[in-house]
Amino acid sequence: MPPISPLVLNLAVALGIGLLIGIDRERRKGDGPGRAAAGIRTFTITSLCGAVAVIVGGDLLLAVVTAGVFAMAGLAYWQARDQDPGLTTEAALVATALLGGLAIHEPDLAAGLGVIVAGLLTARTAIHRFVRSALTEEEVHDGLIFAGATLVVLPLLPDKAMGPYGALNPHTIWIVVVLVMGVSALGYIAVRLVGARFGLPLAGLVSGFVSSIATIGAMGARAAKNGDLLGAAVAGAVLSTVATFVQLTLLIGATDTATLLALSVPLACGGGAAILYGGVFTALALRHKVERQDEPGHAFSVRSAILFAALLAVILVASAALQDWFGNAGVLAVASLAGLADTHSAAVSVASLVASDKLDAHASIVPILAAVTTNTLTKMIFAVISGGAAFAVRVIPGLILVLAATWAGAHFLG
Repeated sequence: MPPISPLVLNLAVALGIGLLIGIDRERRKGDGPGRAAAGIRTFTITSLCGAVAVIVGGDLLLAVVTAGVFAMAGLAYWQARDQDPGLTTEAALVATALLGGLAIHEPDLAAGLGVIVAGLLTARTAIHRFVRSALTEEEVHDGLIFAGATLVVLPLLPDKAMGPYGALNPHTIWIVVVLVMGVSALGYIAVRLVGARFGLPLAGLVSGFVSSIATIGAMGARAAKNGDLLGAAVAGAVLSTVATFVQLTLLIGATDTATLLALSVPLACGGGAAILYGGVFTALALRHKVERQDEPGHAFSVRSAILFAALLAVILVASAALQDWFGNAGVLAVASLAGLADTHSAAVSVASLVASDKLDAHASIVPILAAVTTNTLTKMIFAVISGGAAFAVRVIPGLILVLAATWAGAHFLG
C-alpha cells in the first residue's frame, strides 16, 4: 500500500476544520426565510478554498480568496443586519478560510486553532452568561491590571543585577509582584468556586509550588480582610510549605541522588509536620461555618503585592551586604544568605557541589537545612506583615514545628 501524501493529510485537516466549525454554525443558522447564510457546507468549502489557494498560488492567492470571503461575509451581514446584528458567523467564515490555508503549511497549529474557534462558538451561551452575570466590574479591572503587569511591564524591565551590591534585579522582583497577585487571585477564584473552607487550603497547597512566601503573604492579606476566613487562610499558608518540601525533594533528587538520600529523613519529617499542622487547620476550617463570605470584589491588592516585593528587595540587599562584609565564609554562610530569598536555589547549589565531588553528601545536610531555616524566617516576617497578629500567632508556630521536625530528622541521622 503506497504511503499517504502529506498534502492529502493537510487537505484532510482543512476539511476537518471546515466541518468542525460548520457543524456549530449549521445548528444555529435557523430555518425558513430568516435563516443564516452560512452552514456546514459553506464553511467546509471555504476551508478547502483556503487550502487549495495556498497549493495553487501560495500566500498571494490565499489573500485574494480571503478578501473574496470577506466581501461575501460583509454582504451577508448587510442583508441580515435587521434580524441578527452580530458578526460571529461572518468573522468565523473569514477565520475558516485562513485556517484552511494555514493547514497546508502548519496542520497541527491550524487544527488546534480550529478546535479553539469551534469551542468558542459552541460555548457562546456559557461565555455570555459568565461575562455578563458572574464577572464583576472589579474583577474585570483586576484582570486587566494583571495582564498589564505580566505582559507589558514584566518584559520591559531589565533582567540584570542593579543597585547596592548588585543585589536587585528589577525583572526578578517584579516577578514577585506578579506571583503575589496571581496567588491571591487563585485563592479568590477558589473561594468563589467552592467556598472559603475548601478553596483557601487547596489554593495554598497549589500556590506553594509557585512561591510559598508569596502564598503566605496572600493568605495573610485574605485573613486580614475577613476574620471569618482566618482558619482557612492559615491552613492554606501552612500547606504551602508542603509544596516547598516536595519541590526540594524533586530538585535535590534531580541534581544528586546521594544528597537526596542524606536528606531523606529531614525532608520527610519536615513535610510530614507541615501536612499534620496544615491538616489540623484544614479540619477546623471545614468544621467552622463561615458567617461572612467575601463579597465579590477585587481579586488582589496591588499595594500589598508591591509591599511584599519591596520587603524581599530589602532582604536581598541585606544578604548581599552581609556577604560582601564577611565574604564567602564557607558553604554554610552562603547557603544561609541565599535561603533568605529562595531555599531551592541554595539547595540545588549545595547538591551540585556534592555531585561534582567538592562536598561530602553528609556534609550537605547542615547547609541545606540552614537555607530552609533562613527561608522560614522570611516566611515568618511575611506572615506578621501581611496578616497581623491573629494570623501570625497561628502560622508561625506551625512554621516552627516544621523547622523543628526537619532538624530533628537531621539529628536522628547523627
